[in-house]
Amino acid sequence: MRRETQFKMADNKAGYITKKVQKQASRAKEKVPRISEELVFVLDEKDDGAELRVTSSFPTRISFILQNLGKADKTTDEIFDDYVHNFTKQQSGANRLHKEINNYVRCVRAMQAASKSLFDTVNEMYELEWTGRDVMVIQAQNLEMLWADFSQKLTEQVLIPLNNYMVQFPEVRQKIEKRGRKLLDYDSQRHGYEALLNNTKKRDEMKIAKAKDQLDDARKLYEVLNTELHEELPSLYDSRIPFLVSNSQTLCSAEALFHVECSKVHGELEAVMEKLNKEARSGGYNVKRHPPRSPRTPTSSPTRKSIGMVHGSPGSSPSKPEGNQQPYEEIPDNYKPNENGELSPGEEGHGGGSPGKFQVVKTASNPHGGPPTEVVYDIPVGATTDDLPPGVLYRVRATYRYQKEDVDELSFDIGEIIQVVEYEDPEDQV
Repeated sequence: MRRETQFKMADNKAGYITKKVQKQASRAKEKVPRISEELVFVLDEKDDGAELRVTSSFPTRISFILQNLGKADKTTDEIFDDYVHNFTKQQSGANRLHKEINNYVRCVRAMQAASKSLFDTVNEMYELEWTGRDVMVIQAQNLEMLWADFSQKLTEQVLIPLNNYMVQFPEVRQKIEKRGRKLLDYDSQRHGYEALLNNTKKRDEMKIAKAKDQLDDARKLYEVLNTELHEELPSLYDSRIPFLVSNSQTLCSAEALFHVECSKVHGELEAVMEKLNKEARSGGYNVKRHPPRSPRTPTSSPTRKSIGMVHGSPGSSPSKPEGNQQPYEEIPDNYKPNENGELSPGEEGHGGGSPGKFQVVKTASNPHGGPPTEVVYDIPVGATTDDLPPGVLYRVRATYRYQKEDVDELSFDIGEIIQVVEYEDPEDQV
């Protein structure tokens, strides 16, 4: 019960406050014209300048309130209102255009940076030995210069004139607002002067004359601004078409020239790529293929082994280069070692091997536990057998260059001396 009683009291209080406010507001509305009439006399009787400055704007505010409430007339100018409407529309369109042009210039600069990054990457991928490398670099630089020139033209010939066009709107807007204030002052002085003229109870000619002077001063200030704006606003509104035409033409011509020059550069780049594609299809840049190496199989004779030289691998057969070129110098079959350890014409090699080759007999232990066996190695013609370190079968001189292709091979150049050794297990000496 207590809570319900509190709710009812609160509702009653709110309703009472609402009715009170409405009643006071209606009374104040009725008293406003009388207060405005009395203020004219109060301001005229004040001798203190400070007090007069404090209260001088109050009649203007009262006039503004009365005009809004419909209790006082105000000076209207339909032609000027049309000018202001056109000016507001023109300013709004200019603000939108300025926003879009700024965004367009930012996008062009972003495209400039993206284009530079793209062609920097392409130039890094474009190898030095490929055809048209120099043309590719030069055309990429030309494209970067075109983007920079286009961005600069947009800034200097489109954006800056638009900024200058936008500067005049705030100044004109301030004039319009000032003209409105002067018109309000004029109406306030006019209302005060009319109130003095209509006051039949206490007519004071001095106050009427003074009010008339103040009215004339207010009218002059208003008419000066009003005349200026009546000339300036139509001219400004008419300038929208020439400005839009000039600004748009500059933008379109700059972009058209940019695309024409870019088309030429892109044509050059396309020609370079097409030439590279043709040479690549013809196999000019293909990687040289090498067949995989197959393992050697042991010979049928367990005691007789042929020793040769794989490129860098002692004891294996040499891989010959293209044609019939040998990895060592050719020497006729009737050559034999001389005093310097080199083969010279005379007797054939020891052991009666195949023509053109020497044979060396080595005693090797049997890995299967049997008695030692003799292993016969063929020495190629042109090999040297003099002053060899222990374990070395012969020494040869390379006649061509070879780059190893596996971990168990040896790289060598032309003219290098290679010592061929025997394997620890004769079965592996193939």
